Amino acid sequence: MSRDTGRRRPKHALPKSNKRWSVSKTAAGRTIFALLACGSLVVTGAGWQVFYKAFSHVPTSGAEAEGGKSSDGSMNMLLIGLDSRKDQDGNDLPRAVLNQLHAGDSDAGGYNTNTLILVHVGADNKVTAFSIPRDDWVPAEGIPGYKHIKIKEAYGLTKANEADKLVNEGITDQATLEQQSREAGRRATLNAVHRLTGQPIDYFAEVNLVGFYDLASELGGITVCLNNAVYDSYSGANFPAGEQTLNASQALAFVRQRHGLENGDLDRTHRQQAFLISVMQQLRNAGTLTDITKLNGLMNVVHKDVVLSKGWTEKQFQRLGQIADGNVNFQTLPVVRYDNINGADVNIVDPVAIRAKVAAAFKGEDAAPASAATTPTSTVDVVNATSTSGLASTVSSALVSRGYTKGDVRDPLSGESTGTAIDYGVGADADAKAMSTMLGIETEPVADPTLAPGRIRVMLGTGYSAPSDVLSAEDSGTASSMSSSSSSGSSGDYAPPDSGKPVVSSNSGVPCVN
Repeated sequence: MSRDTGRRRPKHALPKSNKRWSVSKTAAGRTIFALLACGSLVVTGAGWQVFYKAFSHVPTSGAEAEGGKSSDGSMNMLLIGLDSRKDQDGNDLPRAVLNQLHAGDSDAGGYNTNTLILVHVGADNKVTAFSIPRDDWVPAEGIPGYKHIKIKEAYGLTKANEADKLVNEGITDQATLEQQSREAGRRATLNAVHRLTGQPIDYFAEVNLVGFYDLASELGGITVCLNNAVYDSYSGANFPAGEQTLNASQALAFVRQRHGLENGDLDRTHRQQAFLISVMQQLRNAGTLTDITKLNGLMNVVHKDVVLSKGWTEKQFQRLGQIADGNVNFQTLPVVRYDNINGADVNIVDPVAIRAKVAAAFKGEDAAPASAATTPTSTVDVVNATSTSGLASTVSSALVSRGYTKGDVRDPLSGESTGTAIDYGVGADADAKAMSTMLGIETEPVADPTLAPGRIRVMLGTGYSAPSDVLSAEDSGTASSMSSSSSSGSSGDYAPPDSGKPVVSSNSGVPCVN
């Protein structure tokens, strides 16, 4: 699979911006976001009949993420934008369509997930969405020959590996190979996002590249605003600065461009966010959601270009009305620095910091900035009640690499409770909470008066599996020192990521982006 590098970035360069935007989202995946959200506005009357008929015929997938489901009335969904030039049965898109997309031939793009958006709908129906930069460097799981990959590659590499297995089993039908191998790719993507963010994933929706084009065509163009004039021969982007209305082909180029952008992957992510804001405004202003003829056209896009996970019901779509109303807190996962590994431009990330940030945002809290983090002072005992030999030692070493002091490493004592848990003595509560996030332990740490002050006990219970980055901390370079931004390798031309500057909008309210 091609590991496109886009423009060459200085090794260890720091991302210049990590904006937080209030409202919506991303190229193929922002399409789903718009389609699902608009459907939630028409759940009564004739509009609902059109919407329900369309979605009842949408292809569904049985792929699920590890890690269980959300509780307490909340809901997490992953929006997947697939950069594929093939249909659901593996057939090439028509040349006329590819020419309109300005997207190369059917081999270009592979099956990269160039859009990943994790959307959280809280029990109070407040919506928070995190865009996941496609070049985030994460541990590979179950992909022969790879230890780490860009998160966008989990789908395609797993799909290719699964297709090889199926062929070896004697399956030759193209449609069967395509559908079953895509299911493996979806599972890999869901699991990669779950491991990176620490969050359960209840539902997902996937759209291919042509889905974006179809949506933009149905809307009659998209209004955007650029801070500077841009030209890129690869994507076909050639636009002046300022506010302008783009046709479908131009809009696709707008959200796909990555070459020549000041901040690479993150700038492209911000463009995708701005696109959805514009889409939602146009859907409301044009009366599409109350016009049956217009709505029929929009639902035709859904039927052709979207795959949904099983389990979507009217209740879920009703809740998504919060999204369509624009009441969304949209953020981007933080990037520590840019790097180049084996010729591939990647985003180095800190999964521990990401899990803390996402967990806090989904709870409606502000995560503490990395600069405010203190060095752990606690001594940690690790008890292994799992069937994995040596897991306690591995986890203990990972904790030590992050500044904790090594305590006892042992098996459970006779009569000792063996459920996964973290207990702490006086003064160790902050360290215990940080540790629970790092280790992916969802149970809240509990104060234990029998433990010495500054002491923590981690019980790795039956069924516990440590996050991949914890198991491979030394190899992946994602230990706690990463949060200091690796200043020894930084480029002075790049400022550290900001903490979420407000988006600058034009007079019409359309966000202006690079």
